Amino acid sequence: MINIAIGGQLNKNEIKECLEKFGKDKFSAHIFTDMDAAMKVKIGSYDYYLGACQSGAGGALAMAYALLGRDKCATIANALTQPSEEKVAQLLASGTKAFGFTNDRAENAVKAFVAALLNA
Repeated sequence: MINIAIGGQLNKNEIKECLEKFGKDKFSAHIFTDMDAAMKVKIGSYDYYLGACQSGAGGALAMAYALLGRDKCATIANALTQPSEEKVAQLLASGTKAFGFTNDRAENAVKAFVAALLNA
């Protein structure tokens, strides 16, 4: 079971629903405050962090940047960038643990994230 901590500022329930929809029972997802979600990934009780905001970086990843370090965080979708399974797979391979995206791309971002993990 892959444990996902959901933080960020927007669409937390939608992110959880998408993980359940696309994850085929291979994911356990829980909603937390940003700080709690990032801390749970830092201490290893959760595998990954997902968060959404209007920019895909600030409110989605601020606490993850602070607690995990910028090298473990990435924006996978924003106003200019669509999410892709290939990009997420590259980020996973490089050790990225926290993924942010804009709230309007939540479903596609989660779909790309899940596909990259399941196909790894």
